[in-house]
Amino acid sequence: MRLPSRQTTARALIAAVLAAAFAAQAAAALRPHIPLLLAATTASLAVEGVLYRWQRDMLSLFAKSHADLTVRHVLRDLLLVVGLLRAGGQDRETAYAPFIAGLLVFYALHCAIQAVSVLVRRTRTLPVVTRNIDARALRLTPAPPMLLSRAGHRLLAFGLPSTAGLLATTATGEPRCAGFGVAVSLGLALMGLYDLLVRLLPSRRPAGEQEVLDWFDAWLAEYRPTVGLYFSGGASSAYQANMWLEPLAKLEGRPLIVLRERFMVQKIAATDVPIVCLPKVSTLLRLEQSTLQVLIHPSNSGKTSQVLRIPSLKHTFVNHGESDKLSSCNPYAKAYDEVWVAGPAARERYAQAEVGVEDKDVVEIGRPQLDAVRPYAGPPTGPRGGCFTTVLYAPTWEGWDGNPGNTSVIEAGENLVRALLADPGVRLLYKPHPLTGSVDARAGAADLRIRELVRAANRERSGQRPPADGELARRAKELDHLTTVSFRARADQVERMLAQSVPEPGRAEAVARATTAWEEAYWASLPEWEHQVVTDARPALYACFNRADLLVSDVSSVVSDFLASGKPYAVANTSGLTEDMFRKVFPTAGAATVLTPDAAGVPRLLDAVRHPERDELALARTELKQRLLGPDEPAAQVRFNDAVRALCSAARDHRTRMAERLAAEIPAPRKEVVTGQEAAGQGAASTSGPAPAAPSR
Repeated sequence: MRLPSRQTTARALIAAVLAAAFAAQAAAALRPHIPLLLAATTASLAVEGVLYRWQRDMLSLFAKSHADLTVRHVLRDLLLVVGLLRAGGQDRETAYAPFIAGLLVFYALHCAIQAVSVLVRRTRTLPVVTRNIDARALRLTPAPPMLLSRAGHRLLAFGLPSTAGLLATTATGEPRCAGFGVAVSLGLALMGLYDLLVRLLPSRRPAGEQEVLDWFDAWLAEYRPTVGLYFSGGASSAYQANMWLEPLAKLEGRPLIVLRERFMVQKIAATDVPIVCLPKVSTLLRLEQSTLQVLIHPSNSGKTSQVLRIPSLKHTFVNHGESDKLSSCNPYAKAYDEVWVAGPAARERYAQAEVGVEDKDVVEIGRPQLDAVRPYAGPPTGPRGGCFTTVLYAPTWEGWDGNPGNTSVIEAGENLVRALLADPGVRLLYKPHPLTGSVDARAGAADLRIRELVRAANRERSGQRPPADGELARRAKELDHLTTVSFRARADQVERMLAQSVPEPGRAEAVARATTAWEEAYWASLPEWEHQVVTDARPALYACFNRADLLVSDVSSVVSDFLASGKPYAVANTSGLTEDMFRKVFPTAGAATVLTPDAAGVPRLLDAVRHPERDELALARTELKQRLLGPDEPAAQVRFNDAVRALCSAARDHRTRMAERLAAEIPAPRKEVVTGQEAAGQGAASTSGPAPAAPSR
């Protein structure tokens, strides 16, 4: 029998205490029983404090049950009033009437504040959200206090004085206590309403929709973008766009980042490139009238089809990583004008998949992001003569199709980690995919067990830790200062636009330098013998590449990217295929040591890493690197820039042809002598039907 978790038990206990408090308050109000009424009301207020301090997740559960904070607060005050009236008798009803009326006015003001806050929020919901663009002309202002836009929080804060006054009157019988409390609540409500009403004045609210659109068109005309990165997706997918920021910033011309989800504006990493978010399709289509020529797509999404309808743009799919999985040659790719891949292997993959992508539309550009990956510098060496070999185990996630060969975590992960930890000369870096366990609970459970294996191995090791000199803390503070913009907790999108409206030239370069310094301080702060579980955004995957002597992974883009280093790597085979068939089906494993689920080949693999003369796959890795990533010269960034330049040229040629065709289709005005009969016929036609539409220009 499965026992409930502590979290479930705590939630059930809180709900039971709150329900019991309201039941006791109702019973005490109807009887009446003043001590019980006071105790029950105080208990319910205490539970509210516990909810907001430690159990915020329960607030949504209460809201779904139609027992949100507003309902609870009104019920609490109502029962207090009933208790007062029942306890005071008819002779006290007249004394209590004024503050009861005041309480009703307070709730009316609460409703008015909520209505006005909705109007204010609508005026602050702009059709275009920007970053790194000077948008101060749109009259951007700080957001109103969060308390004014959250009905439950506002009612609890503004209504607390009236509730406290009612409690005091219940305990003492003095009506002035309730009157004072209600007066304070009324004053707070009036101040809040005034604050919101002032924000609706024309001079205080942001620009209207049409004014914003006109400003956006003017900005496009002034900036004259040439190439853009188009991205749409969920919050956890931002890394797919972020990996292309640096190559995009290095392009010739004037790059632009086009987003579709408002929350994604803050998910994009530090960059100097202007960012625009266009949630509506009608706003997105305004790009057709701009100088934008090419859009680069690092992923497919449901909203991609909306931008593909713009005929004046050329679209290319670059993907966010290449592997032998079917997702790397998705049939949707044929919707783009071109598909840009790293090397010949991806070109062959599309040809063999027969998904409708023609070979003439495939362009090899390499992987510009891999400039950050340092090349192989020989076998591991260190202060102990190379006794520690750093192994990076970076498995992928389980995927959506349920294929057991997608991830090694479930069937082989624990065996691989045990085999690696059994070698006293290994230092393990375990970096699981962020989505591990999101589809298959077995993967999540295996991931937790692997982490515990790593922690247990660290407890068995001992050694001297580097002195804590504060260097890492200083570097982290510097990097956080550059990569995060400090917003108030109540800041909305308009306020964030205001804070990020003035571009900071050179910020991306400063972030790159600070990141490098942080990584050096991070690795220096760790003992050379200590295993690590890397799950935070920092250090990034490529930083782990540079630290590792060996990669153990699955069939994924991680393997293709690691080949840029030229270091040895291994791929776990949990597909059930024989090794020969596995290498044939998955070419990225062609230069790898293929490990079985029992991890029997780990000792031999480590021996080959430590003794390069026994490494039989070095030449194969060099050849496979050329197939997967293309040649080293010209550099990938150069090839990327050349591909953009060529596609921009094709876009301009297309526009020229379309303009010439349109001009040819518009007939020139004719000068003819019209007879009287013809003139009469034309006049009759003009009155009997609509005039022909004027040609568009």
